[in-house]
Amino acid sequence: MAKRPSKHLRPPRPLTVGAFARSEQKQDGAWMVQAMAADSATKTYRCPGCSRSVGPGVAHVVAWPRQASIGSVSGVDERRHWHTACWSNRP
Repeated sequence: MAKRPSKHLRPPRPLTVGAFARSEQKQDGAWMVQAMAADSATKTYRCPGCSRSVGPGVAHVVAWPRQASIGSVSGVDERRHWHTACWSNRP
């Protein structure tokens, strides 16, 4: 069985087809934000707001910068999964 390449070397997986992302302004710039329904959440992520786990089956949001940072091809490369409350409370 061949070993999969590092996730850092693979292109980002597309977000859910037909999902709706909205634009939000935060202190550090413009962000795209997409709600992730509980039944679509199948993995565990680390919330950058509180450093706690966002587990499978937990509704949350996925956010990425509207404009990619230097060195990134797309802002989607930088997407992160946040607890909805952590994202809402972010300045």
